[in-house]
Amino acid sequence: MPQLSQKGQDMPQSPIRKLVPYAEAAEARGIQIHQLNIGQPDIKTPKHALDAVKNADIEVLSYSHSAGFLSYREKLAAYYGKQGIEITANDIIVSTGGSEALLFAMGTITDLGDEIIIPEPFYANYNGFATASGVTVKPVISSFESGFALPPISEFEKQITPKTKAIVICNPGNPTGYLYSKEELDQLSELVKKHDLFLIADEVYREFAYDGLQHNSVLNQREIDQHTIMIDSVSKRFSMCGARIGCLVSRNKAFMATAMKFAQARLSPPTLAQIASEAALDTPQSYFDEVISEYVDRRDTLVAGLEAIPGVRVAKPKGAFYCIAELPVKNSDDFAQWLLESFEHNKKTVMVAPAAGFYSTPGEGLNQVRIAYVLKKEDLIEAVALLKEALSLYKD
Repeated sequence: MPQLSQKGQDMPQSPIRKLVPYAEAAEARGIQIHQLNIGQPDIKTPKHALDAVKNADIEVLSYSHSAGFLSYREKLAAYYGKQGIEITANDIIVSTGGSEALLFAMGTITDLGDEIIIPEPFYANYNGFATASGVTVKPVISSFESGFALPPISEFEKQITPKTKAIVICNPGNPTGYLYSKEELDQLSELVKKHDLFLIADEVYREFAYDGLQHNSVLNQREIDQHTIMIDSVSKRFSMCGARIGCLVSRNKAFMATAMKFAQARLSPPTLAQIASEAALDTPQSYFDEVISEYVDRRDTLVAGLEAIPGVRVAKPKGAFYCIAELPVKNSDDFAQWLLESFEHNKKTVMVAPAAGFYSTPGEGLNQVRIAYVLKKEDLIEAVALLKEALSLYKD
């Protein structure tokens, strides 16, 4: 057969989705699975967002502007303004999910062989986006003991070469749930200014900050306006993962003009999903207050349950809805597969995401898993009990 691309062969599998065939086989055997492996909230999508699509008076389902509907971008700018972020509609390109926004950003600022620096563990698809863009990820390891706080700036500087184009962070973090402080963003600001780099911040979990902490946006680092790029999405904020609507935001006019060429090449983001996303911006604060309260309760339930299992350690998250747990196993990939292939208790089991796939440094995270606390409290309690039982039976 014709030769496949090296790039395609190098594309990493998703640690979140690669176990799906084993899960499907387990379900075919009648096993109920508590899915803690994927960040798909069970919170209901705001009804008015769904109704906006249902009630839309459309005779021709046409393209939108390549940057997205102006009305949506203006409403987004107003939303950010309420968050203390001053931007205009012209600083926004609507994308097909945050994933496309990240691909646009990498395509705009990097050439083949360039490098980006990312604190790890990080969202696994950053590896895939980098591979697709011909970019090398230079990781800087953050420690479990610190709760995955920003590594020392000196460690970033060790990785900077003439090919370095950007530092990428996720705030709050996926998979760690870590929330960067203003002081940590100040340190990164000084670094990118000193070395003339871009700072890309994936802020799709901005609403999910706990324990009285506040989210700090990279766009409020005004002294580096020409360096900052923000990625956002409706997926988690409004429990609209299937809408596939995100956005790319920057005050750097040259960057946005170049990114716009990528947006034009894919024509436009999806029309119906933009209608739903625009309507979703009318969601009252009470919705988020209830959601945050629910996630804090779930987090505390999960962490307490996991810490009660012998040999398990948890880095308590400050935001998002994920945590990294260390398990008393040698290889969490093997354990996660065993959970689906060979373990069941009362016809039930658990699905987790092995954490090694959230690192790019070989050998890191082998005994760790990412757990998404997106299930209701009683299901989390049962899932933890199943995990405890499984660990007592599992043999490396």
